[in-house]
Amino acid sequence: MRRLLDWVQGFALSLGGPGLFLIAFLDSSLLSFPEVTDLLIVWLTTQHKHRMLYYASMSTVGSVAGCFVLYLIARKGGEAFLRKRFKAGHVDRAMRIFRRHGLLAIAIPSILPPPVPFKIFVFAAGVARVPPMDFLIAVTLGRGVRYFGEGFLALWYGERAALFLRENAVAVMLITGLLIAVAAGLWTWWSRRDERMA
Repeated sequence: MRRLLDWVQGFALSLGGPGLFLIAFLDSSLLSFPEVTDLLIVWLTTQHKHRMLYYASMSTVGSVAGCFVLYLIARKGGEAFLRKRFKAGHVDRAMRIFRRHGLLAIAIPSILPPPVPFKIFVFAAGVARVPPMDFLIAVTLGRGVRYFGEGFLALWYGERAALFLRENAVAVMLITGLLIAVAAGLWTWWSRRDERMA
């Protein structure tokens, strides 16, 4: 497996932006390449700083496309498919979180690095028949924050960004996710307040 990962990483590096799209797509859909997309963004950005926006965009679009494939599979396959693929306890917990927090249950885990099991939330969104546009917006927001954030880290820290991410990724992503959750909560509260006053 290690050899396959090394080969895929080398192949993606040789392709640049399209390679990032491919890795992000595969990682978010049928296969798993933990942290490979993140490390490739950092490495490619340190080599070609002027292409950071391109690399982050290709990663985001690839990941969103891969997530959408899983979402469509779950939408057609339903809860039985979800329960066959994941442990019952994980499924029940994901569905509870999803029902309670709605789209935040997609946006926030999509920012967080492994070992956060993001795919289960994608499946849950399909099973719950979240409107496709809402799903795409939530995933694009989460993955965009993650990959563009890593691109900016690579611009600021250079090759040290990979080490920084390994040591602090969870803390940085949790803080970012918390800020998004607070912003979303304030937005929801403000919207409901306006509706009540209308």
